[in-house]
Amino acid sequence: MILYQYIISGLVLIIAFNFMLNCFYFRKPRNCKIKEQSENSFVSVLIPARNEEGRIGKCLESLVQQHYENFEILVLNDHSSDQTELRIIQWAEKDSRIRLIQGKELPVDWTGKGWACQQLGEQAQGDLFLFTDADTWHNEQALASAVSEMQTSRADLVSLWPRQVAITWSEILVIPFVHVLLLFFLPHWMPGKFRSLGAANGQYLLFRKSAYKKIGGHATVKGHLVDDVALAREVKVRGLKLLNLDGSALVSCRMYENVAQLWEGFTKNLRAGFEDSVASFLFLFAIQSFVLCFPFFALAGVFWFPEILPFVALQLTVIFSLRVILAFKCKQPIVSCLFHPFGQLFVLAIALNSWMKTARGGVSWKGRNYSR
Repeated sequence: MILYQYIISGLVLIIAFNFMLNCFYFRKPRNCKIKEQSENSFVSVLIPARNEEGRIGKCLESLVQQHYENFEILVLNDHSSDQTELRIIQWAEKDSRIRLIQGKELPVDWTGKGWACQQLGEQAQGDLFLFTDADTWHNEQALASAVSEMQTSRADLVSLWPRQVAITWSEILVIPFVHVLLLFFLPHWMPGKFRSLGAANGQYLLFRKSAYKKIGGHATVKGHLVDDVALAREVKVRGLKLLNLDGSALVSCRMYENVAQLWEGFTKNLRAGFEDSVASFLFLFAIQSFVLCFPFFALAGVFWFPEILPFVALQLTVIFSLRVILAFKCKQPIVSCLFHPFGQLFVLAIALNSWMKTARGGVSWKGRNYSR
């Protein structure tokens, strides 16, 4: 029992050390002055939209108000069955920078979003490609800040990680784990071309056109359900520069609006994010179970094994402290920290469902079924 507590405590401290290092790298965009507008790169803002009638208007309204002059907005209507196309047309009539593209039929070996983004990239005229989602909305300085960072850092891909809006209880419990997984477990401070170090957020991907073409665009990851991570890994292995930044002050996103959407969305993503590495999936599942979840249940064991109290107290203090720091850094609801073990169990349940769905042949998203 004591040996086990030493191991768990050591792993908790390693996670804390990795998180604190990551905080220096996962920073907010610098307040850099962009070049004169006449010298700025022309940006193509590219939005795939499928059944987004309730969201696309807010997204476009925020984009047309950007404090950046040289850009176009291309929105692809991906065979929507609602009023998405009408909403896009209404906005295109208000602003000539907005252009509607009708999506082509989905090829059998593509995912829906990947195919939509590929078509957008083929139509884009910019020197920079910004892929963003229809459920995002943008601070008026967001585009200028991202372009400024790209100019200053000479990055090939800048990915801003938006503030993840959580309203319902299922969202409050689970959504913050997007940043938990990103900053607790990935060593962003580690240099190298290792594929496993690649990560990015498809809600905001700013590519240099040359870099996007060099990796082969979305065609390179056409069958991948988590295309943003797959693209980031391609950037890494090809020796291009990837920059992940805290965009919580510049971009917001509400990924899901109810527990059914949340369950389906993360079921699609969690297993696929590990590609074909069963070992990596099982390893991270075990670490989350025994390091970030079990210490809370170990509290009950203190009555029978009082000698473990100092270890359990250390583990819980570190876990809660990290969650609180992360909540303030990334604008997460503080209440999610108090219910950490419940959120962690929820995530583990979705991960198991993702594993089983994948093993049985496939997952679904937005009316489409995907099999491995």
